[in-house]
Amino acid sequence: MVSSRNLTRTLIGAFLGTLCALSGAAQEAQEAQGNWLVRARAVRIDTANKSDPIPSLAVPADAITVNDKTIPEVDITYFFTPNIAAELVLTVPQKQTVTVQQSALGGPVDIGTFKHLPPTLMVQYHFRPTATVRPYVGAGLNYTRISSVRLAVPTVGRLDLDSNSFGLAVGGGVDIALAKNVFLNFDVKKVQIRSDVSHLGQTLSTVKIDPWLFGVGVGYRF
Repeated sequence: MVSSRNLTRTLIGAFLGTLCALSGAAQEAQEAQGNWLVRARAVRIDTANKSDPIPSLAVPADAITVNDKTIPEVDITYFFTPNIAAELVLTVPQKQTVTVQQSALGGPVDIGTFKHLPPTLMVQYHFRPTATVRPYVGAGLNYTRISSVRLAVPTVGRLDLDSNSFGLAVGGGVDIALAKNVFLNFDVKKVQIRSDVSHLGQTLSTVKIDPWLFGVGVGYRF
């Protein structure tokens, strides 16, 4: 007859053995797929365009807008485990047009352009890392570098923007296996990008671009 102590030891041993087997299987699956996933995507930038009013120029709230556009993007993802990964999103500096929809000068009036470079780093959780359809969610930080600011308003003069913007980023998407290491990807992100509009060192308005990013592309895992 098996004693309760021996039965407990047997159950604990079986439990630990199962954990080791599952861990080994997960590690083998991870090694078989590879730890790196590189994607190329086309991303549609859909800006929120929230801004403070400028009463002295008869500019109402939310009248300062940045154009929507589609940009190329490359992202590099590294899997620490089958489920946990870090994603770095990269692109080249993008030129944007700023428009004042209503002011003392009438409207809409294009007041110039600027360039921004918005790399984003996110930590992701992948729900079904070995399935054909692999959904994921993530959160992280965005840093946007603003440069080549060429903004001016007649009768007012040149306007400036902050050079740096830091904000949160959240999102999710899905990878769909097309072949052993090739995936179709759909991705959505919401990113905080904000800047003060100033004239001669005085802040006139804070603009919240805060875009939605809708991406579609292909990926290769190795």
